Amino acid sequence: MIVGIIGATGYAGAELVRILAGHPGAGKLALASVSRQGDSFESVYPNFFGYMPVTLESPERVIAASDVVFLALPHGVGETYARAALERGISCIDLSADFRFGDDEETFSAWYGKPYEYPELRRRSVYGLPELNRGRLKALAADGPVIVGNPGCYPTGASLGLFPALARGLAGPGTVIVDSASGVTGGGRDPSPAFHYPECADSLTPYKVGSHRHTPEIRRNMIAMAAVGGEAAPSLIFTSHLAPMNRGILSTIYLPLREPLALPGGKGGPVRFPGGEIAEKVREIRELYAAFYREEPFVRVLPPGTVAASGRVRLSNFCDISIHLDPGGSTLILATAIDNMVKGAAGQAVQNMNIIFGFDERAGLTAIPASF
Repeated sequence: MIVGIIGATGYAGAELVRILAGHPGAGKLALASVSRQGDSFESVYPNFFGYMPVTLESPERVIAASDVVFLALPHGVGETYARAALERGISCIDLSADFRFGDDEETFSAWYGKPYEYPELRRRSVYGLPELNRGRLKALAADGPVIVGNPGCYPTGASLGLFPALARGLAGPGTVIVDSASGVTGGGRDPSPAFHYPECADSLTPYKVGSHRHTPEIRRNMIAMAAVGGEAAPSLIFTSHLAPMNRGILSTIYLPLREPLALPGGKGGPVRFPGGEIAEKVREIRELYAAFYREEPFVRVLPPGTVAASGRVRLSNFCDISIHLDPGGSTLILATAIDNMVKGAAGQAVQNMNIIFGFDERAGLTAIPASF
């Protein structure tokens, strides 16, 4: 099978190359780059020297030669290539936001500043969070070529943390708060002042406060996930932070419980920590999460006493989740960790390719995380 990657010289594109180079079903890679066409891929990324002696070609040549195509391109530019892939009868996995909102063009246009170029393509597209839409993706792929809208990095970690609580009716009235911190690779390979080393080193900075484009995607997922249990989704506040690290996303999620513990110290009284009751409730919710994700190959519900950390999922396709409660027993606190370049981008895209072609879903994605 020939696998094409358009936008192979960006961070997500290069991560696709790294993962697919070890994939048992990817016989050959065809790589495209508009800015570096004609160059050797190894000249752009010398770490691949001796492993990827491939010349970067035009997107059109890559589509013509491939059995499946990944689009690792900026938002708003991939629809033409997705259309060309579909016309040729091959599936396309898009890592931008262009196909994440299905037929909801109004939301996409409001947050990304442009209308759909080819709205009819959404009839063959599916939102590619496997844990939510695996069945729909399989059914659509069985009927012909598909376009996968690969999820955003922040929505992946936040949504997987929230899914069991929303689907099983744990959420009470109030607002879910998601605070997430990402490594600088999330900003892409092109330099900008905010990602200049002196600006981001030794500093944790919130950005796009109240206006991050991933907010409507997380909210949309919350609605779909709550609907699994016949519930309405709570409201959302999402804040992103730039962390002084290359890779990873750590999300801390606060969800008001429908059935809080009746503990002393509420309503303005002193905060107490009744360890027994809290520990039992955490154990109960953790068991619910573990059962919910038992068949999921890339979601790890951590044991008691272990807290999710971005460094412990590095270079892997895992999402780690740890379960906690506030001292008053009224708010579920979830910590989730992913590698933003793998489960948050290229790894999840390969996971979707595996589903489309009937490969073992773990194919190419079995690396043990690097912790340092």
